[in-house]
Amino acid sequence: MTTALDQTLATLDGALRTLFAKPHARNACPTLPEHKTELNAEEKALAGALMRVNHVGEVCAQALYAAQALGTKNPALRQHFLEASLEEGDHLAWTHQRLQELGARPSLLNPLWYAGAFGLGLIAGRLGDKRSLGFVVETEKQVESHLASHLEKLPRHDHASRAIVAQMKDDEARHALEARGAGAVELPLPVKQLMGLASKVMTRTAHYI
Repeated sequence: MTTALDQTLATLDGALRTLFAKPHARNACPTLPEHKTELNAEEKALAGALMRVNHVGEVCAQALYAAQALGTKNPALRQHFLEASLEEGDHLAWTHQRLQELGARPSLLNPLWYAGAFGLGLIAGRLGDKRSLGFVVETEKQVESHLASHLEKLPRHDHASRAIVAQMKDDEARHALEARGAGAVELPLPVKQLMGLASKVMTRTAHYI
């Protein structure tokens, strides 16, 4: 039987791996093999900044799901969060790989983003399972919208980045639907607005730092 110490150690291990180890995907990175990506320096810089933001989002996703898994007393829901985290781990690896291909770096503030997201996940978990799932729904809705905006901003012929972002967008929409099916409740409007504000601060900062 998993003890509280086991869960704590596993959570700490996950944080260290997310922040300091090279991520490995379980599934192959999405590609468009019939389309070759060729970018000039300006386009590479733009794509790198956008993919850095997306990578930060995946760092935060790891933190959120880890905290929510730690916060619930429901074994089935804990497993749900851990499985979602594994899928988000693919996104983390894909965006990390694409950053390297573009010659861009991850955000220097990733430990801060992780800590903040983990704190939010703990708060959501303490509010009860249905509200915690509601937090997942709202988070994924905002991420899906954010990824759609990146599909508009990315260079049209950056097929490598666009394939990754499009797959991530589909996966986030599915995660929101699964959370609804698991019993999520709607969050109050002020909470949604606060989440949106925090997301804007993070994305605008990570674009450059």
